[in-house]
Amino acid sequence: MKVTGYHALTGENYNPTLLASALKNFLLNRRCAGGIFCALVSAAGLTGSPCAAAERMIEAPPASVLRMDGARIHHPVADPLRFDLREGIGPDEAGMLAVMLNPSLRAARDRRGLAQAQLIQAGILPNPQISFTRDFVTGGNTAGTVNAFSYGAGWDVTSLLPLLPKRTAARANVRSVDLDIAWQEWQVAQSARTAVYRVVAREAQLARAREADLALQKNAGTLKKAVEAHQKTVLDLAAAEATSQDAHAVALNLEQDLEKQRLLLKKTIGLEPHAELRFQSGIRLPSSLHPPAEAELVAGLETGRLDLLALRAAAESQDATVRAAVLAQFPKITLGFTQVSDTSDVHTSGFAITMDFPIFDRNQGVVATERATRQKLLDEYNNRLFEARSDIATALADIASLNRQIAAADEALPLLERLVSTEETAVNEGNADVLGLYFARSNLLQKRLQLLKLKEQLVEARTALEIASGRYLPGALVRMHPKP
Repeated sequence: MKVTGYHALTGENYNPTLLASALKNFLLNRRCAGGIFCALVSAAGLTGSPCAAAERMIEAPPASVLRMDGARIHHPVADPLRFDLREGIGPDEAGMLAVMLNPSLRAARDRRGLAQAQLIQAGILPNPQISFTRDFVTGGNTAGTVNAFSYGAGWDVTSLLPLLPKRTAARANVRSVDLDIAWQEWQVAQSARTAVYRVVAREAQLARAREADLALQKNAGTLKKAVEAHQKTVLDLAAAEATSQDAHAVALNLEQDLEKQRLLLKKTIGLEPHAELRFQSGIRLPSSLHPPAEAELVAGLETGRLDLLALRAAAESQDATVRAAVLAQFPKITLGFTQVSDTSDVHTSGFAITMDFPIFDRNQGVVATERATRQKLLDEYNNRLFEARSDIATALADIASLNRQIAAADEALPLLERLVSTEETAVNEGNADVLGLYFARSNLLQKRLQLLKLKEQLVEARTALEIASGRYLPGALVRMHPKP
């Protein structure tokens, strides 16, 4: 089953209504028929309303029948991605699925509906006012009198003054909300991608630990037979068993950590703990990373970081809100007309003007509040920009340091492997103490685990750099080494 998506996040957002509509179209036409994400389709047992079915499938979608259409998804920093879920998922696919399925993003996407409602409200003018009175003659000198009446209509004309800036503010707010949602989706996608590499690192560490554990268990069993045959000493057996127990404890701890990382990955993607999750073959941890220069990354910050773009749109919205508040200082004027008939049956027509006299309330409190909010947004933007530059420098320094540490560990591994081989030969010939061999094996295992941990840290530093710069770093920047 082919899936079309993007590396990280969507510029547009789906909602349960769109998803249910797309699901209905799929069931009727047996094809994806529009929508941001066309459908999440369960091939068996689909009953009930489309909306209810969609909700159930969002909670626990079977990966074998997962479908989505990214033809209408646009993102300023992501390139298209095509993948087949039958082949398993990789880091980028996990990020895309997390954007679609992570429950924490649903509440974030609900904000867009609120922003759209505010945009509608900003374009609504106040209703006109209509009045009618009727006076009945009830006593006194009533000769020649008639019942009196009056009616009139009026409308607040000053409501037109802040209308344009209010609508401008609402439209900018919608853009800000869209960008902020996209920023949250980007972060969730990056978390999912990193979680995949964490699982891959734990699997590699566990494989090394189990290999060492099995070898040491066999070695301890061999020594036990040798002790029974009086060919080895009890001290040799005690050292072998202690080393074997330590290696077994390391393997058990890694098994626990691996299961924890798998559950965290499923949680980040939005899958149930019991859901089946299969990786693509050939996912490798990077051995080095060569990112762009700091000046290049910093130069593209204000156009690449979605949260900065969201804050700029929010500042534009607030600036328009300030203008609307200033225009609202103009005294309210209501224009209307009247039609009156008194008890002497004299009819009159005229117009009325009602105007506030701004002595006490000149909207000064609202203006001050909106100006303070605007300044707060500007300060937040500057602070976020400062933090982003600092985070880029920190991430680049971490990457450079990890590149050096991984290179040093790669160089040390062959030396430790030769040392273990030499110790084994010496022990077999009776020219060395068995304790030295076990110490060498322990050092080799720890160095291999350390190298995998360093590569995992390199992935996390790469993720930190991508988030800080708002850029997706392509795989061409990563150099792979064989697994240690």
